Amino acid sequence: MADRNPEQDNLFKEIDEDLRQEHYAKLWKKYGNVVIGAVVVLVLSVASYQGWKSYNLNQRTESSQLFNSAIKKIAANKPDEAAGLLAKLSVGGSAGYAVLSRFNQAAVLVKKNDTEGASSAYQKMSQDSSVPLAFRNLALLMSVMHGLDHGDPAQLSASLAGLMAAGNPWRHSAKELTALAAQKAGDKSKAGKLYKELADDATAPSGIRTRAAEMSAILGG
Repeated sequence: MADRNPEQDNLFKEIDEDLRQEHYAKLWKKYGNVVIGAVVVLVLSVASYQGWKSYNLNQRTESSQLFNSAIKKIAANKPDEAAGLLAKLSVGGSAGYAVLSRFNQAAVLVKKNDTEGASSAYQKMSQDSSVPLAFRNLALLMSVMHGLDHGDPAQLSASLAGLMAAGNPWRHSAKELTALAAQKAGDKSKAGKLYKELADDATAPSGIRTRAAEMSAILGG
């Protein structure tokens, strides 16, 4: 690992605490969108495949058309109309599309700036045994992501503990969110340690490593 840059260290020491906290918030908003985008791509690809291979052709086709209509409504900035279509699909759609619709119902709440409602919707999915485990875990991550601004950081971190186990496919995202929760709680030491671990973890996705390295540098890790 490269030596620490003394000039950079001195610069961070001179920055006022309030300004650094503001920078953290800006970085989270920036990187939160990146994480959300990556998650949406994953959900679209996997859940759409699951939806396609479930039930009969007619139901799959109907579900696909209904889902596409909902996505168009979202793109046209008509979240209420999209929500109605997604609600119908979540109840009567084929298995994969029903799950996908629930993710998008929560995403519509985010679009309407109801992050607390979105966090609650994701949390309900994470506790629903009818949802495949991989998607329950994903819903848990999304619940924590959108709960950071209003939830208890300690409780949010605790809820992610099971996803951080070695071999868990979500462990890197869970660690990144745990670091963010530690920042929200003012525990810079814990946050810095987690960011450094991620930055040095060759198995972590490159995007997460890059974000973690930048955050670790800001925290003086």
